[in-house]
Amino acid sequence: MSSTPLSFIFFFYLLISSSSWLLRFSSGAGFNLTTIAFDDGYNPLFGDFNLVRSPDGRSVRLLLDVSSGSGFISSSMYEHGFFSAKIKLPSDYTAGVVVALYASNGDVFEKNHDELDIEFLGNVEGKPWRFQTNLYGNGSTSRGREERYRLWFDPSKEFHRYSILWTAKNIIFYVDEVPIREVVRSDEMGGDYPTKPMSIYATIWDASSWATNGGKIKVNYDYAPFTADFKELVLEGCPMDPIQEYPDFTTCKEKDAWLETRNFAVLTPKRRSAMRKFRQHYMYYSCCYDVWRYPVKLPDCVIDPIEKARFNETGRLRFSGSHKKQAKIAKARRKKKQRAASKERTEM
Repeated sequence: MSSTPLSFIFFFYLLISSSSWLLRFSSGAGFNLTTIAFDDGYNPLFGDFNLVRSPDGRSVRLLLDVSSGSGFISSSMYEHGFFSAKIKLPSDYTAGVVVALYASNGDVFEKNHDELDIEFLGNVEGKPWRFQTNLYGNGSTSRGREERYRLWFDPSKEFHRYSILWTAKNIIFYVDEVPIREVVRSDEMGGDYPTKPMSIYATIWDASSWATNGGKIKVNYDYAPFTADFKELVLEGCPMDPIQEYPDFTTCKEKDAWLETRNFAVLTPKRRSAMRKFRQHYMYYSCCYDVWRYPVKLPDCVIDPIEKARFNETGRLRFSGSHKKQAKIAKARRKKKQRAASKERTEM
Protein backbone atom coordinates (compact mmCIF):
# COMPACT_ATOMS: atom_id res chain seq x y z
CA MET A 1 0.00 0.00 0.00
CA SER A 2 1.53 3.29 -1.10
CA SER A 3 1.33 6.46 0.93
CA THR A 4 1.55 10.13 -0.03
CA PRO A 5 4.48 11.95 1.62
CA LEU A 6 3.37 14.32 4.35
CA SER A 7 5.56 17.06 2.87
CA PHE A 8 3.63 16.86 -0.40
CA ILE A 9 0.28 16.97 1.43
CA PHE A 10 1.44 20.03 3.37
CA PHE A 11 2.67 21.75 0.18
CA PHE A 12 -0.62 20.99 -1.60
CA TYR A 13 -2.54 22.39 1.37
CA LEU A 14 -0.46 25.58 1.29
CA LEU A 15 -1.05 25.91 -2.46
CA ILE A 16 -4.82 25.54 -2.14
CA SER A 17 -4.92 27.91 0.85
CA SER A 18 -2.83 30.47 -1.02
CA SER A 19 -4.97 30.30 -4.18
CA SER A 20 -8.16 30.70 -2.14
CA TRP A 21 -6.71 33.71 -0.32
CA LEU A 22 -5.51 35.31 -3.56
CA LEU A 23 -8.90 34.70 -5.17
CA ARG A 24 -10.66 36.47 -2.31
CA PHE A 25 -8.15 39.31 -2.39
CA SER A 26 -8.32 39.83 -6.18
CA SER A 27 -12.13 39.87 -6.27
CA GLY A 28 -12.29 43.02 -4.14
CA ALA A 29 -13.50 46.49 -5.01
CA GLY A 30 -10.74 47.09 -7.52
CA PHE A 31 -8.90 50.23 -8.53
CA ASN A 32 -11.79 52.48 -9.63
CA LEU A 33 -10.32 52.84 -13.12
CA THR A 34 -11.42 54.98 -16.05
CA THR A 35 -11.58 52.87 -19.20
CA ILE A 36 -11.44 54.10 -22.78
CA ALA A 37 -12.73 53.07 -26.19
CA PHE A 38 -10.14 51.40 -28.41
CA ASP A 39 -9.99 54.24 -30.95
CA ASP A 40 -9.58 56.84 -28.18
CA GLY A 41 -6.16 55.52 -27.25
CA TYR A 42 -4.95 52.88 -29.70
CA ASN A 43 -4.29 52.14 -33.38
CA PRO A 44 -3.74 48.83 -35.21
CA LEU A 45 -0.05 47.90 -35.32
CA PHE A 46 0.11 44.92 -37.69
CA GLY A 47 -2.19 42.21 -39.02
CA ASP A 48 -5.09 44.65 -39.38
CA PHE A 49 -7.25 41.89 -40.90
CA ASN A 50 -6.74 39.88 -37.69
CA LEU A 51 -7.81 42.72 -35.39
CA VAL A 52 -11.57 42.81 -34.74
CA ARG A 53 -13.23 45.65 -32.84
CA SER A 54 -16.44 45.02 -30.90
CA PRO A 55 -19.61 46.80 -32.14
CA ASP A 56 -19.38 49.33 -29.29
CA GLY A 57 -15.68 49.96 -29.94
CA ARG A 58 -14.65 49.32 -26.34
CA SER A 59 -13.02 45.92 -26.79
CA VAL A 60 -10.89 44.22 -29.40
CA ARG A 61 -9.98 40.69 -30.46
CA LEU A 62 -6.50 39.80 -31.73
CA LEU A 63 -6.06 36.70 -33.88
CA LEU A 64 -3.11 34.58 -34.90
CA ASP A 65 -3.46 32.31 -37.92
CA VAL A 66 -1.07 30.83 -40.45
CA SER A 67 -0.95 34.12 -42.36
CA SER A 68 -0.18 36.53 -39.52
CA GLY A 69 -0.43 37.55 -35.92
CA SER A 70 -1.80 40.94 -34.91
CA GLY A 71 -1.34 43.79 -32.50
CA PHE A 72 -2.13 47.35 -31.52
CA ILE A 73 -0.17 50.34 -30.26
CA SER A 74 -1.07 53.42 -28.23
CA SER A 75 -1.66 56.63 -30.16
CA SER A 76 0.76 58.47 -27.84
CA MET A 77 3.98 57.75 -26.02
CA TYR A 78 3.86 58.10 -22.24
CA GLU A 79 6.31 59.27 -19.62
CA HIS A 80 5.24 57.04 -16.69
CA GLY A 81 1.71 55.79 -16.17
CA PHE A 82 -0.67 52.96 -15.35
CA PHE A 83 -1.40 50.72 -18.33
CA SER A 84 -3.97 47.98 -18.03
CA ALA A 85 -6.45 45.72 -19.78
CA LYS A 86 -8.73 42.82 -19.03
CA ILE A 87 -7.56 39.91 -21.17
CA LYS A 88 -8.86 36.45 -22.00
CA LEU A 89 -6.25 34.16 -23.55
CA PRO A 90 -6.62 31.46 -26.22
CA SER A 91 -7.69 28.05 -24.97
CA ASP A 92 -6.81 24.41 -25.72
CA TYR A 93 -3.52 23.81 -27.56
CA THR A 94 -1.51 27.05 -27.54
CA ALA A 95 2.13 25.88 -27.70
CA GLY A 96 4.42 28.47 -29.25
CA VAL A 97 1.83 31.25 -28.98
CA VAL A 98 2.74 34.44 -27.10
CA VAL A 99 0.27 37.11 -26.02
CA ALA A 100 1.88 40.26 -24.68
CA LEU A 101 0.98 43.54 -23.00
CA TYR A 102 4.03 45.76 -22.83
CA ALA A 103 5.56 49.22 -23.02
CA SER A 104 8.51 49.98 -25.29
CA ASN A 105 10.26 52.73 -27.23
CA GLY A 106 12.27 50.48 -29.52
CA ASP A 107 10.93 52.19 -32.63
CA VAL A 108 12.38 55.53 -31.51
CA PHE A 109 15.45 54.53 -29.51
CA GLU A 110 16.67 51.55 -31.51
CA LYS A 111 20.04 51.14 -29.77
CA ASN A 112 19.10 52.12 -26.22
CA HIS A 113 15.43 51.31 -25.85
CA ASP A 114 13.43 50.84 -22.63
CA GLU A 115 10.84 48.11 -22.13
CA LEU A 116 8.36 46.70 -19.58
CA ASP A 117 6.83 43.31 -20.41
CA ILE A 118 4.02 41.01 -19.43
CA GLU A 119 4.24 38.01 -21.78
CA PHE A 120 1.94 34.99 -21.68
CA LEU A 121 3.55 31.77 -22.88
CA GLY A 122 1.27 29.19 -24.49
CA ASN A 123 1.44 25.48 -23.78
CA VAL A 124 0.29 22.07 -25.00
CA GLU A 125 -3.32 21.10 -24.39
CA GLY A 126 -4.00 20.29 -20.76
CA LYS A 127 -0.99 22.24 -19.51
CA PRO A 128 -1.52 25.70 -18.00
CA TRP A 129 -0.49 29.01 -19.48
CA ARG A 130 2.60 30.50 -17.89
CA PHE A 131 3.76 34.08 -18.04
CA GLN A 132 6.77 36.26 -17.45
CA THR A 133 7.61 39.85 -16.54
CA ASN A 134 10.73 41.66 -17.63
CA LEU A 135 12.24 45.13 -17.91
CA TYR A 136 15.05 46.87 -19.75
CA GLY A 137 16.52 50.34 -19.54
CA ASN A 138 18.72 51.98 -22.16
CA GLY A 139 19.12 48.80 -24.19
CA SER A 140 20.21 46.64 -21.24
CA THR A 141 19.03 43.46 -23.00
CA SER A 142 22.15 41.59 -21.86
CA ARG A 143 20.91 42.07 -18.28
CA GLY A 144 17.36 40.85 -18.68
CA ARG A 145 15.37 40.75 -15.46
CA GLU A 146 12.99 37.91 -16.20
CA GLU A 147 10.68 36.30 -13.70
CA ARG A 148 8.29 33.49 -14.64
CA TYR A 149 5.10 32.42 -12.94
CA ARG A 150 2.07 30.21 -12.92
CA LEU A 151 -1.44 31.48 -12.18
CA TRP A 152 -4.05 30.45 -9.63
CA PHE A 153 -6.78 30.38 -12.30
CA ASP A 154 -7.26 29.42 -15.96
CA PRO A 155 -6.72 32.67 -17.94
CA SER A 156 -8.49 31.24 -20.98
CA LYS A 157 -11.83 30.73 -19.20
CA GLU A 158 -12.63 34.31 -18.25
CA PHE A 159 -11.26 37.84 -18.29
CA HIS A 160 -8.68 38.98 -15.75
CA ARG A 161 -6.98 42.35 -15.41
CA TYR A 162 -3.24 42.67 -16.04
CA SER A 163 -1.52 45.98 -15.29
CA ILE A 164 1.81 47.79 -15.27
CA LEU A 165 2.46 50.79 -13.04
CA TRP A 166 5.56 52.78 -14.01
CA THR A 167 6.66 55.81 -12.00
CA ALA A 168 9.93 57.64 -11.46
CA LYS A 169 10.32 55.68 -8.20
CA ASN A 170 9.15 52.14 -8.90
CA ILE A 171 7.48 49.64 -11.22
CA ILE A 172 4.67 47.32 -10.08
CA PHE A 173 3.17 44.46 -12.09
CA TYR A 174 -0.38 43.41 -11.18
CA VAL A 175 -2.67 40.47 -11.85
CA ASP A 176 -6.16 41.68 -11.01
CA GLU A 177 -5.58 43.61 -7.77
CA VAL A 178 -2.70 41.38 -6.65
CA PRO A 179 0.76 42.95 -7.00
CA ILE A 180 3.11 40.21 -8.18
CA ARG A 181 6.37 42.13 -8.56
CA GLU A 182 7.84 45.47 -7.54
CA VAL A 183 11.09 46.94 -8.85
CA VAL A 184 12.28 49.92 -6.82
CA ARG A 185 14.54 52.40 -8.58
CA SER A 186 17.97 52.79 -7.01
CA ASP A 187 21.18 54.64 -7.81
CA GLU A 188 22.88 51.27 -8.29
CA MET A 189 20.57 50.41 -11.20
CA GLY A 190 21.88 53.39 -13.14
CA GLY A 191 20.59 53.42 -16.70
CA ASP A 192 18.95 50.01 -16.38
CA TYR A 193 15.82 51.68 -15.02
CA PRO A 194 13.40 52.69 -17.84
CA THR A 195 13.23 56.49 -18.06
CA LYS A 196 12.32 57.47 -21.63
CA PRO A 197 8.75 57.83 -22.99
CA MET A 198 7.23 54.57 -24.21
CA SER A 199 4.30 53.41 -26.32
CA ILE A 200 1.94 50.72 -25.05
CA TYR A 201 1.50 47.56 -27.11
CA ALA A 202 -0.62 44.42 -27.17
CA THR A 203 0.23 41.57 -29.53
CA ILE A 204 -0.33 37.92 -30.34
CA TRP A 205 2.37 36.20 -32.38
CA ASP A 206 4.20 33.00 -33.28
CA ALA A 207 7.13 32.53 -30.89
CA SER A 208 7.79 28.89 -31.77
CA SER A 209 11.54 29.43 -31.47
CA TRP A 210 11.46 29.87 -27.67
CA ALA A 211 8.05 30.13 -25.97
CA THR A 212 7.24 26.50 -25.08
CA ASN A 213 9.85 24.10 -23.68
CA GLY A 214 12.63 26.29 -25.02
CA GLY A 215 11.27 26.12 -28.56
CA LYS A 216 10.96 22.33 -28.71
CA ILE A 217 7.19 22.54 -29.29
CA LYS A 218 6.00 24.74 -32.15
CA VAL A 219 2.71 26.41 -33.00
CA ASN A 220 0.24 23.90 -34.46
CA TYR A 221 -1.95 25.81 -36.89
CA ASP A 222 -4.49 22.97 -36.97
CA TYR A 223 -5.81 24.72 -33.84
CA ALA A 224 -5.89 28.19 -35.43
CA PRO A 225 -7.14 30.82 -35.26
CA PHE A 226 -5.81 31.59 -31.79
CA THR A 227 -7.74 34.48 -30.25
CA ALA A 228 -6.94 36.88 -27.41
CA ASP A 229 -9.63 39.29 -26.24
CA PHE A 230 -8.96 42.69 -24.66
CA LYS A 231 -11.48 44.94 -22.93
CA GLU A 232 -11.74 47.70 -20.28
CA LEU A 233 -8.59 49.35 -21.58
CA VAL A 234 -6.80 51.83 -19.32
CA LEU A 235 -4.19 54.43 -20.30
CA GLU A 236 -3.35 56.68 -17.36
CA GLY A 237 -0.18 58.68 -17.85
CA CYS A 238 1.51 61.74 -19.23
CA PRO A 239 1.31 61.62 -23.05
CA MET A 240 4.31 62.71 -25.07
CA ASP A 241 4.62 63.66 -28.71
CA PRO A 242 6.02 60.53 -30.41
CA ILE A 243 8.07 62.69 -32.77
CA GLN A 244 9.62 64.71 -29.93
CA GLU A 245 12.56 62.43 -29.21
CA TYR A 246 13.85 64.45 -26.24
CA PRO A 247 10.80 65.94 -24.51
CA ASP A 248 10.60 68.34 -21.58
CA PHE A 249 10.07 65.95 -18.65
CA THR A 250 9.02 68.75 -16.29
CA THR A 251 5.65 68.87 -18.06
CA CYS A 252 4.78 65.51 -16.45
CA LYS A 253 5.44 66.43 -12.82
CA GLU A 254 1.77 67.14 -12.07
CA LYS A 255 0.60 63.90 -13.68
CA ASP A 256 3.34 61.94 -11.88
CA ALA A 257 2.24 63.37 -8.53
CA TRP A 258 -1.37 62.43 -9.31
CA LEU A 259 -0.36 58.88 -10.27
CA GLU A 260 1.45 58.34 -6.99
CA THR A 261 -1.70 59.17 -5.01
CA ARG A 262 -3.86 56.61 -6.79
CA ASN A 263 -5.03 53.42 -5.13
CA PHE A 264 -2.94 51.20 -7.41
CA ALA A 265 0.27 53.08 -6.50
CA VAL A 266 0.06 52.26 -2.80
CA LEU A 267 1.33 48.87 -1.59
CA THR A 268 -0.55 48.49 1.67
CA PRO A 269 0.51 45.80 4.17
CA LYS A 270 -2.33 43.64 2.85
CA ARG A 271 -1.10 44.00 -0.72
CA ARG A 272 2.49 43.26 0.26
CA SER A 273 1.28 40.12 2.00
CA ALA A 274 -0.61 39.10 -1.16
CA MET A 275 2.50 39.71 -3.27
CA ARG A 276 4.63 37.65 -0.90
CA LYS A 277 2.14 34.75 -1.02
CA PHE A 278 1.97 34.87 -4.80
CA ARG A 279 5.74 34.86 -5.21
CA GLN A 280 6.26 32.06 -2.70
CA HIS A 281 3.73 29.79 -4.38
CA TYR A 282 3.57 30.70 -8.08
CA MET A 283 6.96 32.07 -9.15
CA TYR A 284 9.07 29.32 -10.72
CA TYR A 285 12.00 31.31 -12.13
CA SER A 286 13.76 34.49 -11.02
CA CYS A 287 16.87 36.16 -12.40
CA CYS A 288 17.69 37.16 -8.82
CA TYR A 289 18.38 33.54 -7.86
CA ASP A 290 20.10 32.59 -11.12
CA VAL A 291 23.73 32.67 -10.03
CA TRP A 292 24.86 30.86 -13.18
CA ARG A 293 23.70 33.79 -15.27
CA TYR A 294 24.45 36.49 -12.71
CA PRO A 295 27.30 35.50 -10.36
CA VAL A 296 27.06 39.07 -9.06
CA LYS A 297 23.51 39.84 -7.96
CA LEU A 298 21.67 42.52 -9.91
CA PRO A 299 21.47 45.71 -7.79
CA ASP A 300 17.66 45.83 -7.75
CA CYS A 301 17.28 42.25 -6.49
CA VAL A 302 15.84 41.93 -2.99
CA ILE A 303 16.62 38.44 -1.71
CA ASP A 304 13.82 36.84 0.27
CA PRO A 305 15.19 33.92 2.35
CA ILE A 306 11.94 31.94 1.96
CA GLU A 307 11.94 32.46 -1.81
CA LYS A 308 15.65 31.68 -2.08
CA ALA A 309 15.26 28.35 -0.29
CA ARG A 310 12.96 27.17 -3.08
CA PHE A 311 15.38 27.90 -5.95
CA ASN A 312 18.57 26.30 -7.19
CA GLU A 313 21.55 28.01 -8.82
CA THR A 314 19.83 28.18 -12.21
CA GLY A 315 17.12 30.43 -10.80
CA ARG A 316 14.53 27.64 -11.16
CA LEU A 317 12.56 25.79 -8.52
CA ARG A 318 14.36 23.01 -6.69
CA PHE A 319 11.24 20.88 -6.48
CA SER A 320 9.19 21.37 -9.63
CA GLY A 321 7.52 18.56 -11.53
CA SER A 322 6.53 15.09 -10.36
CA HIS A 323 8.04 13.25 -7.41
CA LYS A 324 9.21 10.48 -9.76
CA LYS A 325 11.06 13.00 -11.90
CA GLN A 326 12.64 14.62 -8.85
CA ALA A 327 13.65 11.23 -7.49
CA LYS A 328 15.24 10.38 -10.84
CA ILE A 329 17.18 13.66 -10.85
CA ALA A 330 18.31 13.16 -7.26
CA LYS A 331 19.45 9.60 -8.06
CA ALA A 332 21.46 10.82 -11.05
CA ARG A 333 23.12 13.49 -8.90
CA ARG A 334 24.05 10.91 -6.25
CA LYS A 335 25.60 8.65 -8.89
CA LYS A 336 27.57 11.56 -10.30
CA LYS A 337 28.93 12.42 -6.85
CA GLN A 338 29.78 8.74 -6.23
CA ARG A 339 31.67 8.50 -9.52
CA ALA A 340 33.58 11.70 -8.72
CA ALA A 341 34.47 10.40 -5.24
CA SER A 342 35.56 7.03 -6.66
CA LYS A 343 37.72 8.73 -9.27
CA GLU A 344 39.32 10.91 -6.60
CA ARG A 345 40.16 7.86 -4.44
CA THR A 346 41.65 6.07 -7.43
CA GLU A 347 43.91 9.01 -8.25
CA MET A 348 45.19 9.30 -4.67
